Formats: sequence, C-alpha cells, structure tokens
Amino acid sequence: MRYMLLMCRDEKQWGALSAEERAAAYWATVEYSEGLRKRGLYERGDPLEMSSTATTVRMERGKVVTTDGPFAETKEQLGGYSIVEAKDLDEVLAIVNRHPLLRAGHSIEVRPIRAEQPKQP
Repeated sequence: MRYMLLMCRDEKQWGALSAEERAAAYWATVEYSEGLRKRGLYERGDPLEMSSTATTVRMERGKVVTTDGPFAETKEQLGGYSIVEAKDLDEVLAIVNRHPLLRAGHSIEVRPIRAEQPKQP
C-alpha cells in the first residue's frame, strides 16, 4: 500500500532554528529517505516553500476566488511530503517514528493513497 506522509511544521518554530540546525534536519531527512529508497520503500518527496508563498483557490457563490497564503488558519503548515510503500499502517508508522523531522519539531500526517478510483458514471 502507498502512503503519503505530510510534513507539517510550525513555521515560527522552524524559523527560530539556526541555519545550521535547519540544514542538519534537511540533510538528515535526505539521508533517511535514501535509506528507505534502498529498501524499496521510498518513492519520492519534496520540501515546499513557506506557506506565505501559497495561493488558495476556492468557489464562493458560484465565482472562483483566489487568496494569497493558505486557506486554513492553523498553527502548523504543510512543509513537504513523501510517498512511501508499506505493507500496512504498522509498517508505515514504524518508518515515521524514526523520521528526523520529528526531532526538528514537525508533525507528520500519514494518509493512505487511494488505490481504486470511482467508476465513471
């Protein structure tokens, strides 16, 4: 089963880290991901720019409206993602529990990727 790991960070807390601490967390994550790739568990992943660079698109009263920044007001913002292959939730949680970004203050949301798409009517 494929899972998406959504890396969420408190951007104020992340910004309070020194450049060296952020770089160390980044490179530890790259190394961790490479280890998963060698085991055939890691497909891909990418960091995202800060949430202030986001644009949200939604429909309001039948009209498309765009707004700068994220739509949801939350303490944590989406900072990146990874796609991993695991046999079940227990295996993916074991992967996430060792993830270096947890030690850098991130939370990681784990979502199964839907294998089947609805049939077209």
